Parts: sequence; structure tokens; C-alpha cells
Amino acid sequence: MRPEILYVANAEAGAIAVTSSTTPVPGSGVAFGPGNPFYAPSPLPFQAPPFDRIQDSAYQPAIEAGMAQQLTEIRAIADNPDLPSFENTLGALEKSGRLLDRVMSVFDAVTSANTNPDLQSVQKIEAPKLAAHHDAIYLDSRLYQRVEEIYKQRDVLNLEAESLRLVEFYHREFVHAGANLSDADKTKLRKINEEVSILQNDFRTRLLAATQEAAFATTDEDKLAGLSEAQLAAAAEAARLRKQEGWVLTLQNTTQQPYLADLSDRATRQALFENSWNRTERGGPNDTRETILRLAQLRVQKAELLGHANFAAWKLEDQMAKTPEAAKRFMDELVLPATANAAREAEEIRRLMEAEKVGNALQPWDWAYYSKLVRKAKFDIDDAQVKPYFEVNNVLENGVFYAANQLFGLTFEERKDIPVYHPDVRVFEVIDVDGKTLALFYCDYFKRDNKNGGAWMTNLVGQSRLLGTLPVVCNVGNSPKPAAGQPALISFTDVTTMFHEFGHALHGIFADCEYPSLSGTSVARDFVEFPSQFYEHWSTYPDVFQHYAKHYETGEPMPAELAAKLSQAKTFNQGYALTEVLAAAELDMQWHTRSAGAQMESPDAFEQEALQRTHLSISYVPPRYRSSYFAHIFAGGYASGYYAYLWAEMLDQDGYQWFLDNGGLTRANGDRLRHMVLSRGNTEDPAVMYRDWLGREPSITPMLKERGLTNAGGGE
Repeated sequence: MRPEILYVANAEAGAIAVTSSTTPVPGSGVAFGPGNPFYAPSPLPFQAPPFDRIQDSAYQPAIEAGMAQQLTEIRAIADNPDLPSFENTLGALEKSGRLLDRVMSVFDAVTSANTNPDLQSVQKIEAPKLAAHHDAIYLDSRLYQRVEEIYKQRDVLNLEAESLRLVEFYHREFVHAGANLSDADKTKLRKINEEVSILQNDFRTRLLAATQEAAFATTDEDKLAGLSEAQLAAAAEAARLRKQEGWVLTLQNTTQQPYLADLSDRATRQALFENSWNRTERGGPNDTRETILRLAQLRVQKAELLGHANFAAWKLEDQMAKTPEAAKRFMDELVLPATANAAREAEEIRRLMEAEKVGNALQPWDWAYYSKLVRKAKFDIDDAQVKPYFEVNNVLENGVFYAANQLFGLTFEERKDIPVYHPDVRVFEVIDVDGKTLALFYCDYFKRDNKNGGAWMTNLVGQSRLLGTLPVVCNVGNSPKPAAGQPALISFTDVTTMFHEFGHALHGIFADCEYPSLSGTSVARDFVEFPSQFYEHWSTYPDVFQHYAKHYETGEPMPAELAAKLSQAKTFNQGYALTEVLAAAELDMQWHTRSAGAQMESPDAFEQEALQRTHLSISYVPPRYRSSYFAHIFAGGYASGYYAYLWAEMLDQDGYQWFLDNGGLTRANGDRLRHMVLSRGNTEDPAVMYRDWLGREPSITPMLKERGLTNAGGGE
């Protein structure tokens, strides 16, 4: 998933050249000229970023020059004396901003995955300017008049389907952004957008620092009882990199932490959990509560200004769900079966805790540890048994890539001649079934202190036939990096994440669209997770699983008995897993369905009340993200949209069932999905696109079955 960006197009490509030898950059005091690596399209294959030439000092002058250049292009479009036409208005818009897109695609990628104080300073300076730049385009009355005129004539212009979709896209984007507002209201909106951009950037910076500071550190090895030798070595390496003695357990972005499943010392588990839960609520410079409170207030004001009852109503009008009421109905129907299942799981854990004479009630820091023991008792399986079969490079090449070969005929060749932004990054050339090069794929799987939490896909170069560009995509993850000389053995959860993010990558790799604004993953939030979650299924598909689940030392496949146990256990703990996601999604929606005039003094009190209202205030199942570190909704573009993971799960489970009913892993099925969905970006309404591919409306039944909820209440 890509961090939120605040500029017009999503593609990369040949820019309109800056004609002077050096161009003064307004306000930066730095000249922008041919020596800057962003000055012209990269000469590397696929216009891949020349990371070997990009210094931190290159970004700001290129961003400033890119904004200035695009505004000149926009002014020429808006002031064109000729009557508005598709080519002189929308076609010209699609071609504008090449320099800005070129630099921002790289800047967004690097500041998310390999940031530093200098880059954070540039982010802080440029965030409000980029917001103002976006408004300068979408609130331009003369430009909107031209877009509106073309939109009114769309039925008589005899446009091809994709061009017609672009007309509708731009009209919706302008109206959605506030182009119809009065000049006075536009002024108010600009101020809101500027402050929001500052606060979102502030949230990101504080969260990264808070997550680093909240890592659990100890010099007492006894406190880490239960960790494997490999985990201890990785923790010692994390301490060494921080120039600390002992061991450091770094945090991931979610509430629960992977180490909690293995730590046998309850006090250590509690300390680690509380470090995670309170990471951004300790007072001081990295506390985010005032930031999110102000963001929530501004979003209420923005929605009111734009004529909507609440922020979610504004945000969802162009999504598959269309309204917050529809999204909430969908989620509400899952709450009862999910929480009932979680309650049954909790009872099993309590019985085990009682048998072991563990005092006090079941706590959230107990769940992962004791559920692992319950799983071991039920299925005779644990992570220590399976991890040796999941070495990260083998999973990538013989699992993720193998599935893509079987489904789509793709092959992958590593390119060691392409420069990267960090030594951990690998680059592969993606070759199509006909032997033609299709894309470049970068992967960056290991956790670093200067990397945002979670996992995501981003475009370094976007596909567009209009611009003559092919895709350069990147997957980023946060698997623990092993100590030097040790194999990178990962959990099956991390295996699934690798497949998930490559599903996003395929959405970009297969893009075959004319216009950059409609290409690849430029689709509704509640559809963009369909390709990624769908691709997760191939991680457990027998032919694929047997191809990559091999012991890192011997190369022997996972024994059939162990593989069967792993398969049997796949619905284990699904009550908890679904409940924590539902809690986060409902919490997101509660934040963004507040109306004007609603008062809030404490984010913590609001969060607790919101969870109670949605029947998800469960002591032993905290939300996957607490509000104060919920980056998806306060910095990542998923505000009002975290439900999308569940909505798309309905689509992916039903779609996978279609595959199983029609022969499973076959090239014919893969090619059908590629040509009817994955290659088409946003060139058609996603609901229509999905229905045409599936042959009917989606059903929730396969999702409930996969989650183990068919006997827990609820229904289709």
C-alpha cells in the first residue's frame, strides 16, 4: 500500500524539458539544472531512478522546480483561447507535471523506506507547498470550466471507452476537491488542506521516532526466555546497531508484536505490549494525541465545507461502498460471528492458563503466547517447526515468482546493474510470456529503524501508453533481518505478506492503460486490496507450496504430515484475527462519521466509547491499531477506508473460489484475470469489472468459510 501523496498524476515519464541551463527554485536558494538527477528522465532501463546519483540535496530543488513547471503547464491549459477539447485540456493535463511526478515517486519511496533527518526536514517544508500546489490545480476556476464543458459534451464527443472514463474521472476529481465552491470557501479549504498536510507529516515523523524509542531493551537474557537462538542473535544485532548493550526487541506497526508468541516471561510480555500500546502516548515530542484530535476536527470542517454530513460521506462517494452506511452495515454483520468466535478461543486459552496455574485474568499480552500453545496442543505444530522451510529468498523465487510463472507465464531475472537506495534491495527484470521485458521489480523486505512500519507496494515509474512508460514497482516489508551469516527464516505470516504485496505489484506490472491517472493501482481503496489479497491464496495452493516450502539447509520439502497440520490450522485464531481488524475498521469509521459540532476532548475516551458503541470493546482483543498510531488513517490515505481490507476480502475469497471451481492454477485462468482485471486499472467501474470477470455479484459465503465463521452466526 502506498503512502498518501498530494500531487496530480501517478505516472512517471518523459518530462517537458526545462529550457534554461539552470532554473532558480523559488524560495529554496538552490538552482535546479542539468546536474540534478531529476532534471531529465533517467537514462537507465525503464527510466529507473539513478539512485547512485541521487543525493539528499537533489530532492528539494527538483520538487520546487517540478511544482513551478507544472503550474506553468496548467496556466497554459486554463488560458488556452481555443475551445475546450479532450486533447487540449484532459490530454494536456495527463502530460503535465512529469518532473514533479518523477521526483515525488522516488522521494515518497525513499522517505517511507530509508529516511533520515535531512529528508524529514524536506518533507516538513514541502508538505504544505504540495498541498497548496494540488489546490492550485483542482480549485482553478478557469481550468474547471474547461473540464466541465467537456464533461457536459461527453456523450457527443465519440470518445473511446478509456477516454470517456478519463473525462468522468477528472470531473469527479475536480468536484470532489471543491472546484464548485465559492472563492471565499475555497480560501477556507486551502487553509484546511495546508494544515492537514502539515499535521499528517508531523504524525508520520512522530510515529517513526516513537516506534524506535518504544523498543524493548534489556541486558538480562533471562527476560527473553523462550526466544530462539536466531531471534536472540537478531535482537543482539539490533542492540549493536543502536550502540546499546544487551538485546533490543524492535516494534512493528501493529498493536500485537511477533515476539509475544515466544516470550515465556509474562512480565516481559506485558512490558513489550505496553511499550507498543503506549508508544505515542507518553507525553513529550512524539505524543500524537493532539495531532490526531486536530486532524479529526479539520476533517469535520472540510466535510461540512464540501456539503457532506461527515468526512466519510465525502471520502466514500467514489468508492465501491459509496456510503459510510453501506460500509458500516457490511462490518456490523461480521461483528457478532467474529466476537463469538474470539470468545470461544479465549475460553480455550483460559482453560490452559488455569491448568498452568497462571494468576490473573487473560490479558492482551497473553493471547499470542497461549494461543500458540493451544495450537500446538490441537494440531501439534508451532512456528519453530515451520520457519526452517521459509527462507525469504527461496519464498520469493520459488514461491511468489513461481506462482506468477504458472498463472501468467512470467519469468524473472535479477539485475545487479540497477542502482538501489539501500543494500538490502534486490531488483528483478520481469519478462512476459512472449519474451518481451514487461517491468522492473524491486523488493526490500527487512526491517530498519528508519523505515515506516508495515508493508506496501509503490510505483517508482508508472505505466502509460500516452507517455511511453513501463512500470517500475517496489515491494517493501518489515521482516526481522537475521544476524550476519544467519539465514533469513520468516514466519508463515510474513510469507503471506510477501504474496500479498506481490499481488499489488502485479496490479502495477500488468498495467496496460493509455492514461497515467487511470493506470495500475489507481483504483478505489476498497478494490485495490482485491488483487493483493487474492494473490495470498497461492501461498497455500499445494503445487506452489510444495515448490517453495523446503528446508533451508537440506532442500528437502516440508513433510506432508507437517504441511497437512499447517493447512488444518489455517482457521485457528481467526476469531481474534478478524475481531482486531474489525475493531480498527469500525474505529476508523467512528472517527470519520463525526458531524459538525461534535465535541471531543480526549482521543482515548473517544476510542473507548467508539469501541463500546460497535460492541468491540473487548479487553483481551485490542484493535489492530490504536488511534494514536493508526498511520493508515492519519497519514496513509485510508481515512474512512480501513474497511477496504474486509470488503476486498469478500471479493478475493469469492474470486479464489471461482478459480478452484474452474481448474485452479492454470494459465487460462490467470490470463483471464490479467486481461479482464489486473491490466485495466481504473478504466471501468470496479464493480462492473469484477462482476464481468466473476460472472455474477460477489458472495460473502467463501469469506465466512475461510474465516471459520460459518457456524458462528451471521450469513450471506
